[in-house]
Amino acid sequence: MFFASKLVTIFVTFWPCVCCHSIAPNIVFIVMDDIGWNDVGYHNSALLTPNIVKLAEEGTKLENYYVAPLCTPTRAMLLTGKHVIHLGMQDGIIRDLDRRCLPTTETTIAQELKLKQYTTHAVGKWHLGFYKEECLPNNRGFDSFFGIYSAAADHYTYQVHETWWDLHRNAENVAHEYRGQYSTELYAKEARTIIKNHDVNKPMFLYLAFQAAHKPIQAPDKYIDMYPDIDNPARRVYAAMVTCMDDAIGSVVDQLKESHLWDNTVLIVSTDNGGVHISGNNWPLKGEKATLWEGGVRGVSFVTSSLLADHVKGTSNNHLMHVTDWFPTILHIAGVDNDVIKSKNLYGVNQWDTISKNFMSKRNDVLINMQPDMLAGHYQEPLLKEKQTFDVRVRAAIRVGNWKLLTGSQGLSPDRIAILWLPGAMFVNAL
Repeated sequence: MFFASKLVTIFVTFWPCVCCHSIAPNIVFIVMDDIGWNDVGYHNSALLTPNIVKLAEEGTKLENYYVAPLCTPTRAMLLTGKHVIHLGMQDGIIRDLDRRCLPTTETTIAQELKLKQYTTHAVGKWHLGFYKEECLPNNRGFDSFFGIYSAAADHYTYQVHETWWDLHRNAENVAHEYRGQYSTELYAKEARTIIKNHDVNKPMFLYLAFQAAHKPIQAPDKYIDMYPDIDNPARRVYAAMVTCMDDAIGSVVDQLKESHLWDNTVLIVSTDNGGVHISGNNWPLKGEKATLWEGGVRGVSFVTSSLLADHVKGTSNNHLMHVTDWFPTILHIAGVDNDVIKSKNLYGVNQWDTISKNFMSKRNDVLINMQPDMLAGHYQEPLLKEKQTFDVRVRAAIRVGNWKLLTGSQGLSPDRIAILWLPGAMFVNAL
């Protein structure tokens, strides 16, 4: 049985043609960063995530869902519906000094939804490039942005590599203004403000991407104190980060209810990749973040909405899904014609019937990743040429039906491979 972990994403959606509302579905997308398969309460009751458990049990858990092994590729596929091998982003994350970004020739989900009169907001971690203005969230379809551009900043100071500060409201750096406020709580507060001030006569797309529980491993003391029985310091603080994020998610849902938006909402939560073995836990999956083993790419995700069929609520969905499927699924929910969606040449497919009615998945396979220029952890001349037999040393993975094929090296040292060959709980000493 395959499993995995990490990106948690929440979508809030209002859909007139399904729920008979006059306003198209609001869509709220929440990403949980570096969350392992065993790092949510409905997989591991030792993690205190009551809001996530309640929301997942009111909706449907997606238990056969794949993401990329790293942050940037997952976010790129989610926002475009294109596979990273078509985006040229299959080889890893965008680093702070990289002169590249999500290709500006690609249309994002925010840009598509604006064509349907949505207001669009991004809060939290961007990590899709920022070396030129065209790459920034405000130029990729988002009316507003509040968060960090990079992979990770200090959760309190928003300092990166002790050299610069990375917290922006739109294009303005505001890190010093918010210094000392914990990122998870700050982003949730911003999301609540957006929801509270939203014009209910318009549909809304809110992309809320927490940096938790990505390093640096930091959390407020009151949450750390909730886990006195965890001996591993990194695991203890990580668990605290997860519980803080759970409270943040609960507060966002409470605001949706207070603003009378909840009944017309689709909530989608998704991880971006698996947990890191030092702090996260992917049990019973093998491997971790950055590997193509299940612990790196089998993602935690669930959907909660009044738009789900009654027989789907409270169930686990074991149909095959991929992170690129969110793009066409959300467009469908927003009322975009299916022929228009099909014309976009996406890797993703519309899975709304699979999610909302438990119909069979529209896919039988998922290409997880393929790096044709990587051989045994070292870059070589391209290995895949026309009519050439596939070289099994290429780092790649594909899921077809109930089978998974993984080829090539995971790029790890022998001692790391020896550790990661075991399922997640074997290398975290508590919880």
